[in-house]
Amino acid sequence: MTDTHHASNDDTLKRGDALLIVDVQNDFCPGGALPIEDGDNVVPVINRWIEAAVRKDLPIYASRDWHPAGHISFTESGGLWPPHCIQDSNGAALHPDLQLPDATVKVTKGVRFDQDQYSAFHETGLAVRLRRDGIQRVWVMGLAEDVCVLATVLDGLREDFEVVLVGDGTRSITPESGHKARNEMRDAGALIIRRPLSCNDPGRL
Repeated sequence: MTDTHHASNDDTLKRGDALLIVDVQNDFCPGGALPIEDGDNVVPVINRWIEAAVRKDLPIYASRDWHPAGHISFTESGGLWPPHCIQDSNGAALHPDLQLPDATVKVTKGVRFDQDQYSAFHETGLAVRLRRDGIQRVWVMGLAEDVCVLATVLDGLREDFEVVLVGDGTRSITPESGHKARNEMRDAGALIIRRPLSCNDPGRL
């Protein structure tokens, strides 16, 4: 089943596509500083997408929160969140079971002390890099659906990329906020895919 708005209905990975994996970091998984329920369950799903992209020689981008200590988003500084993804900490590391190839392009965000960056596009140069690499459509997955994934999808659409959200490759902080975020992304023009990736036909849903 798919939800569509303005995006293409083509659900096959092809030339001009890229994976964009958002913030699958230890602190956002169970046991971390800002855990999302079942956050680590996205890892095997994402790994299947990685395998499919590698087989088709498609680029993979992975974003990460990379905050300085005392970041403005932290409760100790008057922000909304407990300290998380502090630079060079284990919590900021990508999940150890994530099977990213060496050629993965890392997108680092949240590095400014005085400003948060939810979107992987926000002041990271990602849009320029994608265009330079000939990317027209990005397949987005990761954590959390109702925060950084949402912001990334919306910014990707604003940058005139086609955007596909891999529904089973993301989790939200709460079901209610996740439902709201999904509706917002769909209404903005994202294609939302809910079907699992077939192991027998990697690259097709």
